[in-house]
Amino acid sequence: MINLADELNKAYNGDPWHGSNTLDLLLAANAEKVFTHPIPNAHSIAELVLHLTAWTEETIARINGSAAKEPALGDWPVPSENSAEEWQRILNRFKTANEELIALCGQLGNHQWDAEVKDERNPALGTGVNNAELINGLVQHHAYHTGQVALLLKF
Repeated sequence: MINLADELNKAYNGDPWHGSNTLDLLLAANAEKVFTHPIPNAHSIAELVLHLTAWTEETIARINGSAAKEPALGDWPVPSENSAEEWQRILNRFKTANEELIALCGQLGNHQWDAEVKDERNPALGTGVNNAELINGLVQHHAYHTGQVALLLKF
């Protein structure tokens, strides 16, 4: 059986098969450039990290029994300012959310992985799935947006 807590940790701060983990890429980012939009109509690195954080926090809430909804931060939050200090706040919140979720997943018993997330199936909100499917989806979400970050870092 796949250890989903380990897979989440690999995507966040480990050795994923697809390349660099998310945290290593973000720590390599230039704080002055993470707010820029080098590709027209594409999100900035800071916006991508806020999006990842929002959905990680929402995943924590769902595993803790909250009804599924759009993240409290919103689907695509925007930075409050474009500064090195704001980038550090964004990074710290991302780290905290991921570390909290990894710890929470490590505490789940086998029967809890099969527990259904509240609400009917809504693909846009990722509802109607069990906790294992939810975490697997978040791992995929991290990988997808990490690829975008990796591309943006080349600009």
